[in-house]
Amino acid sequence: MDFQNRVGSKIRGGGVAGWSESNVDRRERLRKLALETIDISKDPYFMKNHLGSYECKLCLTLHTTEGSYLAHTQGKKHQTNLARRAAREAKESAAVQPAVGPAKPTVQRRTVIKIGRPGYRITKVRDPVTRQQGLLFQIQYPQIANDVIPRHRFMSAYEQKVEPPNKDYQYLLVAAEPYETVAFKIQSREIDRAPGKFWTHWDQDSRQFSLQFLYSSA
Repeated sequence: MDFQNRVGSKIRGGGVAGWSESNVDRRERLRKLALETIDISKDPYFMKNHLGSYECKLCLTLHTTEGSYLAHTQGKKHQTNLARRAAREAKESAAVQPAVGPAKPTVQRRTVIKIGRPGYRITKVRDPVTRQQGLLFQIQYPQIANDVIPRHRFMSAYEQKVEPPNKDYQYLLVAAEPYETVAFKIQSREIDRAPGKFWTHWDQDSRQFSLQFLYSSA
């Protein structure tokens, strides 16, 4: 009961504060607390617009002063939206997490000291019947280990990082430890892999790796 305006009451004798007065006092206390404890420059949802007002990007609310924005961040609406955002991000993060399975065994990589590039010879060839053009590669590996067989693969111009990619070319890679991997730049044409058109041979006695291919007919 409010005794402030009753006869005999003391001047400035405070009565029971109403809901609006309590709400104003609560928001003022929250604003002061936020000003003391929060670094607003690190708030990802704080934004100053072109009109000089302040916006909360999370709740899409507008505020006239920094203190008003900070008081808003301590309110129920902002805290609820923060909790919803955290729950959604946690759910999305869990969705992209790979399924936990048995631990994969670790493979220890061997350290091989490279001894340089091998010698090689490239010869242009042509099929006498179909007149298909091709290339013959002969690569010498005199110091290759007894248990190593050279390996090869074709690589597109967009896989390598040494030269600017050019769609008109591709690369033939040949690797054999302890030699450095060699790459040959060839035309980016379809390779004919029919029997007799594409073949490789490793001569263990002469330590020479041979590879020949023919381009498919246009």
